[in-house]
Amino acid sequence: MGNTIRINEKIKSYKKEILVSGDKSLSIRWILLSSLSEGKSIATNLLKSEDIISSLNCIKKLGVRYKFEKNRCVIFGVGLNGYLHKKNLVLNAGNSGTLGRLILGILVHYPLKVKIIGDNSLSKRDFTRITEPLERFGAKFETNKGKLPIYITGTRNPKAIEYLENKGSAQCKSSVMLAALNTPGQTIIKAKKSRDHTEIMFKNLNIPIQIIKKKKIDIIKIYKTNRIKNLNYKIPSDISSAAFFMVLTALIKNSELIIRNVNINPSRIGVIKILKMMGIKLTCKNIRLYKGEKTADIKIKSTKKINAISCPEYLNSAAIDEFLIIFLIAAKAKGVSHFTNLSELNQKESPRLKWGSKILNLMGVKTKITDNSIKIYGNPNLKINKKIVIKNYQKDHRVFMTSIIASLAFGGKWTIHDKDSIKTSFPSFLKIINDIKK
Repeated sequence: MGNTIRINEKIKSYKKEILVSGDKSLSIRWILLSSLSEGKSIATNLLKSEDIISSLNCIKKLGVRYKFEKNRCVIFGVGLNGYLHKKNLVLNAGNSGTLGRLILGILVHYPLKVKIIGDNSLSKRDFTRITEPLERFGAKFETNKGKLPIYITGTRNPKAIEYLENKGSAQCKSSVMLAALNTPGQTIIKAKKSRDHTEIMFKNLNIPIQIIKKKKIDIIKIYKTNRIKNLNYKIPSDISSAAFFMVLTALIKNSELIIRNVNINPSRIGVIKILKMMGIKLTCKNIRLYKGEKTADIKIKSTKKINAISCPEYLNSAAIDEFLIIFLIAAKAKGVSHFTNLSELNQKESPRLKWGSKILNLMGVKTKITDNSIKIYGNPNLKINKKIVIKNYQKDHRVFMTSIIASLAFGGKWTIHDKDSIKTSFPSFLKIINDIKK
């Protein structure tokens, strides 16, 4: 039972302050861009998870040295054209779609064939959405029906492209941006609104980039750069990790929580906006700007009355990683909540829309689900008095964490398998839960 956790009682009321792990999106982007920089880059509060270790292992295989002790990481960049050229190179992206897709953009300029592999979950995810635009730069691909393993052979003579990204995928947009770094001419990306961490880092690194913001899309123009400077960075806490504790606090009577130094980038705060729409008592304090990223301390209080919501679709991309935990709030709302145009949820580590519905159904909450939408029939008096088993969810860390929060908030006797799944993104999750319980 070493990889299984049992929870048989609700959490008691609490008033606490916590600090969650460093932002995963920022951590991976910092690693990749620092590997291409000239000089030594230092990051503190770098997330120490399996996805980050996979990222560091990949750059090491490409000839980049690093030191990682506790939460401080030093990367000795090799420059834009400094990766070692090795035959029969295999890079393992593990569970990380961000790493797998972004590193392909960098490898557009690597002249030898490289094999990209991943774990069972990542190997089921679609990569054609990024191999197609990268082929237009001049790279060649061999894929397993659009999935991993993928072989990429880069080109010495890349061509600038115009690319329409209409799925709201920051991973695809960022991969093309990384391919454009070392490509002569002007690459133009017309991208549906999504996370803009890569754009912000480009600006911090003085990479020639122009961004024209329109109502539904951003037009991003990138010009070839000759060098990337080093980047020292104190990684703020991850709002996706903070969201689990935000929801737990909202659901537990007479409770209050402050989460310190959380990244509240406007492209990531869909969960905050949605929770406020549903009546959750949540405020951002000590708002500040750090290297282009907004951060704040988030204060949450328990909420007696939760409103149902017809979630505006424009918030989807800004909350795409938080919908499973948002669904738990909807389970206790008065009325029917409706979430639409969420097919992108099924491009994650597991088919998350289906799993969100399944968890709620096991809890006794009625749902109606389609391929891209879900209706949740909330019950303000929801209590669970039965056994629930969560397993076979493709080791999706967010399914595991959502199940933990549900068990602590609503009661019942839960058996949740594959607790090691949290090692990919949030290894300290259970420790913070135990600290809140004390």
